[in-house]
Amino acid sequence: MKLLITGGAGFVGSSLAKLFKKNNPDFQIHVLDNLKRRGSEINLPEFKKLGIDFFHGDIRNLSDLEDLNENYDFILEASAEPSVHAGTGGQSPKYLLDTNLNGTLNCLEFGRKKSGGMIFLSTSRVYSIPAIKKINLIENQTRLEVSDKQELNGISKKGISEEFPTIGSGFRSLYGTTKLASELFLEEYSQNFGYKTIINRCGVIAGKGQFGKTDQGVFTLWVARHYFQGTLSFTGFGGEGKQVRDIMHPLDLYNCIIKQMNKSNEWNSEIFNLGGGEEGSVSLKEYTGICEEVTGQKISISKNPETANVDIPYYVSDSSKAKSRFGFEIKMKPRDIVSEIKNWISENESVLKNLF
Repeated sequence: MKLLITGGAGFVGSSLAKLFKKNNPDFQIHVLDNLKRRGSEINLPEFKKLGIDFFHGDIRNLSDLEDLNENYDFILEASAEPSVHAGTGGQSPKYLLDTNLNGTLNCLEFGRKKSGGMIFLSTSRVYSIPAIKKINLIENQTRLEVSDKQELNGISKKGISEEFPTIGSGFRSLYGTTKLASELFLEEYSQNFGYKTIINRCGVIAGKGQFGKTDQGVFTLWVARHYFQGTLSFTGFGGEGKQVRDIMHPLDLYNCIIKQMNKSNEWNSEIFNLGGGEEGSVSLKEYTGICEEVTGQKISISKNPETANVDIPYYVSDSSKAKSRFGFEIKMKPRDIVSEIKNWISENESVLKNLF
């Protein structure tokens, strides 16, 4: 098996590359990345040690892909500008658009000629923000919960399913829109060229090796700030920290992708929600408590009640479809993930202190 992972030096891509190689030593793993993301270069020595081939290139340039001059069984498209705040506040959206849309088109064009199929890592951010804000929620002491009474399709106590509105119910963020547009092009390439594709809409992914920031990777940043005695803020929705997300570890994502690869003959650009689900869901307030217990540190957390227009009060993945088709399950719960991140920081404290 020969696998190309684009964006393979980023957190998700590098985590998957290492898991593929460690669990399948005979696989040839090629990684392409432009090393723009902070901390991504730290992965290169481990790639070399594991026998993962790294190529410095940028998916925005089709020629960088063509220079590989290789044929692959699969391409795992994990490259992205991942910040939901990209292009907001007067920032230029050029890099976001060039990477998340034009870059995906380059990968598709390369892939249809040079690979047997593509696994595309999309995002829960394709779902309409106004629709998410219309979900009937109940506030309890530590979190927001879904009410039994809902007016929208695709929302239940299990979370948000693939049937939840993406188009026709308002905006998604520029980031979410680039990923949704890419999904549509995957469908077109599947239909017009017979190119095998599958789409995984991932919720929050967190674990060791992630250099989190406030706008992306916040769950890793939360642990780091507790460990290094920094400061944090509950931002938006009254500043109470009751907004809810589900967290998925790369290992659980890897286990599902392997099963998907074994059924590649069934691929037809079908969409699957993958995330921590109910058992992997946590509010920021609850997550703070876990961080305090695991790190043994309690820090000051301020309150900022103002809510940005791209922020949402709730997202939990209903992964029932993936569970039925591929036996998808979550083994790493939020406490497991916090413990792993804490141990990683502790083992690499001198290097990571400056990065965080």
